[in-house]
Amino acid sequence: MCRNIKTLYNFEPPATEEEIYLSSLQFVRKLSGFTRPSKTNQIAFDRAVDKVSRAARELIDSLVTNAPPRGRGDKSPREIG
Repeated sequence: MCRNIKTLYNFEPPATEEEIYLSSLQFVRKLSGFTRPSKTNQIAFDRAVDKVSRAARELIDSLVTNAPPRGRGDKSPREIG
């Protein structure tokens, strides 16, 4: 879908709020088709980024794995291709 959105789960150190925000922003940009929304759409755009960020944080915090955390330089199979 969005090649610029990176995997944020199971890393050491964990994903920061800024990383989650930037991924959420990229996702909303892709969905809306706007890089920068008009003044008329700014509130809706910002609200969507906020909601996606909160949902992403909740998801990341809720997931469980037995795999060891990856380092920041490690690539997932999806990120290599």
